[in-house]
Amino acid sequence: MAERVTPRQKRKARIRKKISGTAERPRLTVYRSLNHVYAQVVDDVAGRTIAFAGTTSKALREAVKEDDKVAAAKKVGTAIAKATLEKGVTQVVFDRNGFDYHGRVAAVAEAAREAGLKF
Repeated sequence: MAERVTPRQKRKARIRKKISGTAERPRLTVYRSLNHVYAQVVDDVAGRTIAFAGTTSKALREAVKEDDKVAAAKKVGTAIAKATLEKGVTQVVFDRNGFDYHGRVAAVAEAAREAGLKF
């Protein structure tokens, strides 16, 4: 029996057909679970992750403990931007991963822009 494809998976596939990360302009992808937010910058050509930040990573775990979900997402956006800029990457392509550009996903994007990343 075939597994059912969710509407988010359909949106994700539709988005990924159009965008891809390169070495000059990698893809900033955001994933949100019920309680956590994760962001990573990926070079799809080389197939490697350049930078990662999430609410469960060691650097942010204690900092976001008392925050609400949107405030924690802002800290993740700032952290991913700092980690990416340290690697010498200034421009990225934003991949919302099939999620609506609203709430925590938008908070990550706005915080990354404010920290210096160009979308």
